[in-house]
Amino acid sequence: MKTGKTKVKSNPLEKDTKVEELHRASQQWKSMLRFIEDEMIFIDRLLHSYVFEPDTPNLFERLQNYLNRMKKSKSKKSRIERNILNHEGDLWGMLECKDGIADKEYCQSHDKLGFEVMDFVNDFQILKSEIFNYAGGILKKRKPQSRIS
Repeated sequence: MKTGKTKVKSNPLEKDTKVEELHRASQQWKSMLRFIEDEMIFIDRLLHSYVFEPDTPNLFERLQNYLNRMKKSKSKKSRIERNILNHEGDLWGMLECKDGIADKEYCQSHDKLGFEVMDFVNDFQILKSEIFNYAGGILKKRKPQSRIS
């Protein structure tokens, strides 16, 4: 009968190294998501600003499309952040286990979560690129103010 647990490392120091590696990966994920949060704030402000030429064809529809996609992206980011926190809680429980046995399912869920994070990051980068390319082409052209000498 299989228990779903496999002997990962017999040496406790090696087990600690594996746990630290898993923890480090989750910290990197959280760092990427925090950086994306800052980018989302900037993009949200850009999309809600009045720097776009008002006579641009389909301006409202395009902006609404980007705003809707940003909203979905924010929601997905929040869900992933909750999953990471839950995942880290499981990791600490595994660390407290003193018999050197790690749950194979945990390692599989770690990999799955890592793929989910990277898919999200890639999808967000595509959205950000689309928004910046669109916005760069239709920003109001500000007239330089002449200096009074």
